[in-house]
Amino acid sequence: MRNAYDGIVIGAGIIGACIGFELAKRGKRVLNIDKLAGAGLGSTAGSCAVIRLHYSTPEGVAMAREGYYYWLDWPKYLGTVDPTGMVKYINTGCLVIKTEKNNHLKHVTASLDALNVVYEELDAEGIRKRFPLVDTKQYGPPTLPDDPRFGQPTGDAIAGAIYVPESGLISDPKQSVHNVQVAGENLGGEYRFKAQVTEILKKGGRCAGVKLSDGTEIEAPVVINVAGPHSFQINQMAGVLDDMNIKTKPLKQEVCHVPAPEGFDYQNLGTIISDGDIGCYSRPELGDNILIGSEDPECDTLEYIADPDHYDTNFTQQWTTQVMREAQRIKGLRIPNQASGLVDLYDASDDWLPIYDKSNLPGFYMAVGTSGNQYKNAPVVGVLMSELIEACESGHDHDRDPVQFTMHYTKRACDIGFFSRLREINPDSSFSVIG
Repeated sequence: MRNAYDGIVIGAGIIGACIGFELAKRGKRVLNIDKLAGAGLGSTAGSCAVIRLHYSTPEGVAMAREGYYYWLDWPKYLGTVDPTGMVKYINTGCLVIKTEKNNHLKHVTASLDALNVVYEELDAEGIRKRFPLVDTKQYGPPTLPDDPRFGQPTGDAIAGAIYVPESGLISDPKQSVHNVQVAGENLGGEYRFKAQVTEILKKGGRCAGVKLSDGTEIEAPVVINVAGPHSFQINQMAGVLDDMNIKTKPLKQEVCHVPAPEGFDYQNLGTIISDGDIGCYSRPELGDNILIGSEDPECDTLEYIADPDHYDTNFTQQWTTQVMREAQRIKGLRIPNQASGLVDLYDASDDWLPIYDKSNLPGFYMAVGTSGNQYKNAPVVGVLMSELIEACESGHDHDRDPVQFTMHYTKRACDIGFFSRLREINPDSSFSVIG
């Protein structure tokens, strides 16, 4: 294996793999490096792999809409078939509950309208007819179980919801990365596993490659930080943090797996539910189970982690709280005595929107702050970062004149400056996993 490349991607999750694939498509000699034993074994393996279109900004919807088409056309996009199996997109639809906090989805529906995304307005009665398992009482704003109001209705009915039929999930997030790895390797891309980056090399005032924990130095004029929950550590190594107005840090998350109510085929008839009224999202899970995650309501304490390699991976009271909240919405939901699911980390930015950008170190780029809501956008991010790198390496001043490119499927212009490290905190963000 050679030790000089056109580009090094630090990270082999879904976004890192897609960036490596897109660079290889452009004829670049690219190496993906990951400290784990294989591709997709980090936070991507813990992803809920939800493909949904509702965001509170047109830019967010545009990225998700573009990404949706890549997943629909997955084998043709990759141009190859992974002999170990190709993942599939499973359409479930998505029910999004209106609340006072999300402005009754006014920003969301306006953003969906801007991209011509079809959705259906439902009042409480319409929700009950379409989804008989859904309890339409209002329970929010969310509280903790020790609050006397917990589990008690605060209104006869929620304000309504929208239903977006073009929403679903990917059958196996870890395998989706392997699909991209195979496609990239077919184009000459390489992967190096069990390799920990300990230094960003510099020469002549710009990035020059990486040094590994075993002392190996690998040269490249371009390095892209896609290290997920470890991204802040890589940025520290590069010395680029002081230039960033928006930063990232790892956030602990617990995801619950519970049996679906008896007598209802939830795996085939259930839907994704984004529910700010109870502070949870949920989706059908294989084996007729329900997956439940948190939408990080204000009453909950967010646990940011100082060291992403050493943190408590046990379930806590948060697991029980999330299941109890979901049981308010889904009739007949049982609360198991044994916790099941996963504990993992998000790479969360200050405003929960990703950073896709250059840095003040020439040749060093970032695709960070992506966890929780950017899995669906990974193929688009691969194209976006490739466009950004090509422009900047050709001398374009992205900070002064943000790079734009036309997205393949939607034919919409994407302003990469929207994802700048120098941006002010976006007031239209949900400041949660919703993005």
